Amino acid sequence: MPATNPLNKSGEPVAWNFKLLAQNDLGGFGGMGEGVSLQLAKDGRRILWLAHESAPKNFTGVDVSDPRNPKVVVQTDLPQKHMRSNSLETVGDIMVVAYQTQKVGLQPAGMEIFDISVPENPRSVGFFDCSGPTSRGVHQLWFCDGEYVHMASGAPDFKPSHPNDDQFYRCIDVRNPSKPVEVGRWWMPGTSATDNVPPPPRHPLDKGYRAHNTNCYPQRPDRLYLCYIDGGMFVMDIKDKASPKVISHWTNSPPYTGFMHTAVPLFDRNLMLVTDESTEDGAKDWPKLIWVLDMRDETHPVSIATCPLPPVDAYKDRGGRFGAHNIHENVPLPQSWQNDQIVIGTFFNGGLRAYDIANPYQPKEIAAFVPPAPKGSSVGAIQLNDVFVDERGIVYTVDRFSGGLYVLEMEF
Repeated sequence: MPATNPLNKSGEPVAWNFKLLAQNDLGGFGGMGEGVSLQLAKDGRRILWLAHESAPKNFTGVDVSDPRNPKVVVQTDLPQKHMRSNSLETVGDIMVVAYQTQKVGLQPAGMEIFDISVPENPRSVGFFDCSGPTSRGVHQLWFCDGEYVHMASGAPDFKPSHPNDDQFYRCIDVRNPSKPVEVGRWWMPGTSATDNVPPPPRHPLDKGYRAHNTNCYPQRPDRLYLCYIDGGMFVMDIKDKASPKVISHWTNSPPYTGFMHTAVPLFDRNLMLVTDESTEDGAKDWPKLIWVLDMRDETHPVSIATCPLPPVDAYKDRGGRFGAHNIHENVPLPQSWQNDQIVIGTFFNGGLRAYDIANPYQPKEIAAFVPPAPKGSSVGAIQLNDVFVDERGIVYTVDRFSGGLYVLEMEF
């Protein structure tokens, strides 16, 4: 099998070592965000919960017990059209959903907590309000232990030193879902108007010095792996959740163009995966990559490789974005696939791709899936946005616009 798919340059759809089992357009409502979480319901069903990053829908529940026949069981509306849900996570019968508004000062902005014990009837049991004059609410959240939500959020009492720096790290205790309580917070020095250090210099594209992914794993519950968009990646000590402390910082920008997105530690291998996000159509912010870091010394991360992509000229003019975004994050739940040898990620119009990193210095592409442009796409191309893999090896990926849900089987 060649290391690079020969169809990458042709402009045709690609299905190489991924087998498409099913597609569901979710009732014609697309706008899929980066919230994909699998619930093992008490009645034995597998319910895949999906966040929408644009109005009018909030979230959708899909029965994927038979991966060849996914069925929508519930689809909810957003409280207001000026918001999006974008991110969600489930633990048992509890789901947390992020609410971000289009502009600061709007409501509701924050996190809603649902009882999903009856998937067809999600029931709101709590809300954590993050609205305020300089807040758009919550962009992303991480929830896997049933106790704490780690999130990228604004707050009513936080005034950023620059409007683009409005979201920071917050830790919320949800052990009583009806009364969530903040227990800790941290922001990059210089991003609050109250800091006694100067604001950081702006990047040319200026996507903001603000928190994005806030991953925390049971292998190291005292560590937070925090990506801060234009601010790079931070390894944080959160043993004392009320007082997070920086252990190390790594960035590729400058000279790259910012928007560091996700950090996934591979504990047994002393490695870390870090992704950028492509945010500009036509690959104007190229390159956007998956980076492999040597983490033998967590105080000194070292970049050792990137996962290869086809030439930018093969994809930049296909429509929409091309470049890295989300990867499967080894979510620490029994229904999530766990693997530290294979990386699976979404690349917008570059589709879904898998890499073998057995040799972390030489990642090799081993699979790709680039479907045709879905009907009704506003950019005329697929824009695969997020991916989750269950413990059976079934792959779920979603389109940012009109394609809905794609269910795949790995053939490697």
